[in-house]
Amino acid sequence: MMFRFAYPVALIVPLILVVAWIVWMFVRKEQSIRYSVTSSLIRFAGSADKFKGRLPLMLRAVCLVLLVLACARPQLYNVEREILSPGVDIMLTLDTSGSMQALDFTLDGDPVTRLTAVKKVVNDFISKREHDRIGLIVFGQEAFTQAPLTMDKGLLLSLVEGMQIGMAGDSTAIGSAIAVSAKRLKDLNAASKILILLTDGRNNAGELLPVQAAAAAAAVGVKIYTIGVGSKGEAPFKVNTIFGERTVYQRVDLDEETLRNVALTGGGKFYLASDSEQLAGIYDLIDKEEKSEVKLKEFFHYRELYRWFLIPALIFLFLELILRLTILRVLP
Repeated sequence: MMFRFAYPVALIVPLILVVAWIVWMFVRKEQSIRYSVTSSLIRFAGSADKFKGRLPLMLRAVCLVLLVLACARPQLYNVEREILSPGVDIMLTLDTSGSMQALDFTLDGDPVTRLTAVKKVVNDFISKREHDRIGLIVFGQEAFTQAPLTMDKGLLLSLVEGMQIGMAGDSTAIGSAIAVSAKRLKDLNAASKILILLTDGRNNAGELLPVQAAAAAAAVGVKIYTIGVGSKGEAPFKVNTIFGERTVYQRVDLDEETLRNVALTGGGKFYLASDSEQLAGIYDLIDKEEKSEVKLKEFFHYRELYRWFLIPALIFLFLELILRLTILRVLP
């Protein structure tokens, strides 16, 4: 809840006049009665007399200030927003095969697996897409849905954080991953349907060829971006041996040609990322290219507070009148 005055301009002139009146009332000379021997009246004066004499004035001043505040119409309010346009539906399709444990990426200067670097960048990407529905597909030897399209970014972030290497098998079924992603997107009514496929390997599992699956996805209006990750040649891997954990170098097999053809067939683009900075930049480019123009309708709910100022003002005015007519009555 937030606070505001509906008519803040109403505060300016009245408050200036009220303050000026209060100052004038306190500095003006009070009316007096002449006596021939004033020294004899000193014994009737008390320390509280001056305060009592000004008490009605103080009550009148508080009353006027509260009335001015009430006229400015104080309110508590909150805002609700309704999304009027459908935004963009995005399916993130991520490779969790065994090759994603290669240690050729770094975060904060420390070597990390490809999957760890991907999780960090994907987390940032999800956090930026406030008004879009995002889903998550993981694939290896098999492809399955981790999360259908949803606006629940907290759920997505927790699922991405929980991804593990080999959770869908050690092989790479790119064609199956595209088919499962397209199936989730095909019947949806969205301004744009986007598939972002990330892999570091070559299609070596599943029954569908990647380009065939991409053609089927494009036929139902799905736009495909492909990202190939990893360095070329050999990459370091941690392996367990009889002598403990050792780092060995193994040749990696990224099929750039197939990924380019998939992106071309799907009307998107192919990107290659060999380090964390390039990978983050690629997701930033896609984020900017696929921005959705979301129309919002705002609803304001108000709670009027003028009574909390008006009622005390009337009470102070009533007290002033009572005091002036009774115990603080003054001579005419």
